[in-house]
Amino acid sequence: MSAHPVFALSDRFVDDYAALWPIRATYEGVPGHDHEWGDLGLSGVQARQDMLVRYRRELAALPPATEADDVLAARVLTELVEQHLEVFEHDDHLRDVGHMASTVPDMRDVLDVQSIATAEAQEALIERLRGMPDALAQWRSLLELALDKGVTVAARQVHSVIDQLRHAPGPEGAFTRRAHMVVTAAPQLRDAADAALTGVQQACEATAAFLVQRYLPQGDDTDGVGLERYLRAARHVLGTSLDPHEAYAWGWEHLAGLLGRAEAVAARIDPDANLRGVVQRLKTAPQFAAPSTTAFVELMRRRQREALEALAGTHFDVPDQIRDVEVRLAPPGTPLGALYMAPSEDFTRPGSIWWALGERETVPLFEEVSTAYHEGFPGHHLQIGIQRAIGDRLSRAHRLLVWNVAYGEGWALYAETLMDELGYFEEPHYELGYLTSSILRALRVVIDLGLHLDLPIPDHSPVDPGGRWSYGLAVETLEQLTGLDRAYAESEITRYLGWPAQAIGYALGQRAIMELREQRRLRDGSDFNLAAFHADVLGSGPVRLDHLRSLVLGESTGRDAGI
Repeated sequence: MSAHPVFALSDRFVDDYAALWPIRATYEGVPGHDHEWGDLGLSGVQARQDMLVRYRRELAALPPATEADDVLAARVLTELVEQHLEVFEHDDHLRDVGHMASTVPDMRDVLDVQSIATAEAQEALIERLRGMPDALAQWRSLLELALDKGVTVAARQVHSVIDQLRHAPGPEGAFTRRAHMVVTAAPQLRDAADAALTGVQQACEATAAFLVQRYLPQGDDTDGVGLERYLRAARHVLGTSLDPHEAYAWGWEHLAGLLGRAEAVAARIDPDANLRGVVQRLKTAPQFAAPSTTAFVELMRRRQREALEALAGTHFDVPDQIRDVEVRLAPPGTPLGALYMAPSEDFTRPGSIWWALGERETVPLFEEVSTAYHEGFPGHHLQIGIQRAIGDRLSRAHRLLVWNVAYGEGWALYAETLMDELGYFEEPHYELGYLTSSILRALRVVIDLGLHLDLPIPDHSPVDPGGRWSYGLAVETLEQLTGLDRAYAESEITRYLGWPAQAIGYALGQRAIMELREQRRLRDGSDFNLAAFHADVLGSGPVRLDHLRSLVLGESTGRDAGI
């Protein structure tokens, strides 16, 4: 561990940050805050701004860093502070009503993340539920300020949050489900849980009514956020400047190549059906599915073990703490899909992949193999696990609080592509699953940019050539080209509209890493070493894409190299 004071400053920053952002503390496994929400009102905003400004001053007063680890720690913490302050500067914190990236869905999701394995943890969750009415009242007061300042979001996002507020405390909702899980483990908490849930139900309904009566009448009918907000959001997502027209053109070109390959693979599976027909068959035919959820979990565990055994020491250096990744099924009622839960700071909570499979008894496999590599090894599990494990080199704030979408999701997509290159999609339906997932990420680029910036659809598009993007067309495009069902496609598009530029980080991050690999290969010639390239990318920890370039290629490119 470096003796430079930036490392001690980073340690203190994490503690202060966790106290003011308890939801984030739970997500990152920082103990001591699982019973709290923090102050979600104006005084809480002021406290966070004051803390950030204080750390900005302290960072500026540090002695110059000369060692590489110290320089990295100082730059990353400075960028983290400045990024948070920019959110406040532009009143983006007042736009805290969104389908996914906002307070209400965070409240729902964090309860599923936090542990209930011990008596202390069970009591903490009930205490957090008990505090939800006050937290929601504070949040409403912040939205009152937003209304006074005329800072609102699109009605589509508001309706989504209203629906979540009315569902989560209901009989099948997330708040109720999680409280009942505590009661099952600790029956003595039943009365406390029931009382807490009653308060939560009343507070959620009051908040939904506020949104309907006060917020919606002043809401914005326009879904897209426009160029200025979009480019600002893109800088946060990518960590570099964005040329939106170049990225849009690349997205269409990338999509065309993926569709051509997918159609060829689909023809190998069934020459008499088109791509969409083959995808539907793979979703329904029993020969392409695991016969039970138990069999599915074991298959995914085996895939993870075999990949790690084959690639550790040859393509990757894998720390001992992460040489296993748990595979689990999410509780009933969790939205369908898969996610990775990072290990806690001290590794007492191991890294794990959680699959929400709904009511299915058999599990179609064609997309899940690539998902396993994306979420687990060598994707997020390796990337985040290494980030946690190299605490002697990365500062604590860097390990726990920094998440660059293009770096993190770009690496996970790169991991899928690497497994494709190495032959791990050995069955045509696994390969097609990888390709359909890649098609979705390419569509995110063109749909997100197209909707937010009102860009024209090119004449060579497979959907509505020469037309203009709309919410309905975007939903239909996902259904037609990826096989997503209607509800999932609607959720995806609503997510993009409420979280500008986040969706483009996946494919553009992967593109940047692939380009860095090729540039490194050209630079090193016969000395190129793929494992060394991986070590440099992962050993940087999550950083901006312009910063990653300078670290991997050993050159100074400035803060805005562009994509």
